[in-house]
Amino acid sequence: MADLENEILKMRGIHKYFPGVQALENVDFTLKKGEVHALLGENGAGKSTLIKVLTGVERPDKGTIEIEGKEVVIKSTQNAEELGISTVYQEINLCLNLTVAENIMIGRAPLKMGSLDWKSTNNQAKQLLKELDVDIDVTQPLGSFSVAIQQMAAIARALDVSNTRILILDEPTSSLTTHETAQLFNVMRKLKKQGVAIIFITHFLDQVYEICDRITVLRNGTLVGSYTTNELPRLELIAKMIGRVLTELDDMSKHKLESSQHIKSDILLEANGLGRSGFINPFDLVLHEGEVVGLAGLLGSGRTEIAQLLFGVENPDIGSIKMNGKTIDDYSPLKSIDRGLALCPEDRKAEGIVGELTVRENIILALQANRGWFKYLNSKIQNEIADKYIKLLSIATPSAEQLVKNLSGGNQQKVILARWLATNPQILILDEPTRGIDVGTKAEIQRLVLDLAEEGKSCIFISSELDEVLRTSHRIIVLKEKEKVTEFSGEVAERKIMQSMAGSEEL
Repeated sequence: MADLENEILKMRGIHKYFPGVQALENVDFTLKKGEVHALLGENGAGKSTLIKVLTGVERPDKGTIEIEGKEVVIKSTQNAEELGISTVYQEINLCLNLTVAENIMIGRAPLKMGSLDWKSTNNQAKQLLKELDVDIDVTQPLGSFSVAIQQMAAIARALDVSNTRILILDEPTSSLTTHETAQLFNVMRKLKKQGVAIIFITHFLDQVYEICDRITVLRNGTLVGSYTTNELPRLELIAKMIGRVLTELDDMSKHKLESSQHIKSDILLEANGLGRSGFINPFDLVLHEGEVVGLAGLLGSGRTEIAQLLFGVENPDIGSIKMNGKTIDDYSPLKSIDRGLALCPEDRKAEGIVGELTVRENIILALQANRGWFKYLNSKIQNEIADKYIKLLSIATPSAEQLVKNLSGGNQQKVILARWLATNPQILILDEPTRGIDVGTKAEIQRLVLDLAEEGKSCIFISSELDEVLRTSHRIIVLKEKEKVTEFSGEVAERKIMQSMAGSEEL
């Protein structure tokens, strides 16, 4: 009886159908007051759709929702907020041209004499961020701050909804450092004590076991089950999420060893003293044919900056690059594509997918741009290319004509990979290719990288997950504060890399 009284949310028999896709089928979900509840599953499992139903973005085709024992129909996102449901989405949906304070207080800013009270607005925003241990100038444009700070602003905004009873955090830590994540967890624990119920969506299983009281697992739009966190072993959780026993750790080690036999002495890419003032300090980098070089470092260490410099997004002001022995003196993404480079960017929403285009159109985009619009790929060739990579990468889509915005995050990531693979690059630069996607899809992408290396392609692999860099890379470059600090070849202990990242001998 006490458990029933403690329930704040009960979703029963939820069904949701999209053209060609049964997104949710008879899903139940229960949330208790003052708990952190992890919602887990592979990409396409139905997590995002369930949250959209709960927040009024989508209406269920069937099923009921109760809040504190009262059945409700959530008609809109505003209606959800009125019911005490606040959400922070994985992809930050804020206005980068507005100030931090405006973003946090928008729609709730205090008025004075009929006009916006800027002093109170700024003070309230600053206080909200202070509770997250963030001390910044809230009068500056949000876009002038890092993605991590933008994420904290989004969380502060969600917490400012005065009647928040249910807080949904969708991959809130994906862009946060360890310190920032710890700060967020402290805030979550404080909210728990106040009786706020938190739905926590993440792909970091360590964080699930650190902060969550219960876990609900979805797979292919159906409910696998709900469990008490400390009673569910990690390997069993992973098996429930992906529907099979997980052995890819051993498989990946063998795969990496096998692929290392195919590395050739030929140097494809060589950077000597390459840098850009205020952007990245001069560094050296050598990439051989068939080799995967990993870039390891903390958030802001310079990993993305190296990727952008090598691809020509930014121009160096010192040093040189050679590709296939020839010095490069014209830097631009289009020239890089011509030379056989490809870059899968960190922010797939802003720099990767074009949501209003189909899967087919997204896949052929880079190839068509490289050919020029006067050498148009006809429909037959486009379909052949799209179908080839949909099959190769197991992209879950009803057809190549599905709008890419309707796919799950992991499948969107695969579409971006397909786009660049279609250009047949010699060198693939992958910046956080598995960020925010599930365990199973991560393993698929890691295997694909090593498969490509065996075929003679080279890769620069960037990930904030150190175990992933270790699993996939033949060599690892460690960065700290915009500077290359060391380099490791072959098998290396995780602790050693962490010491280099921290800049100390002791951890």
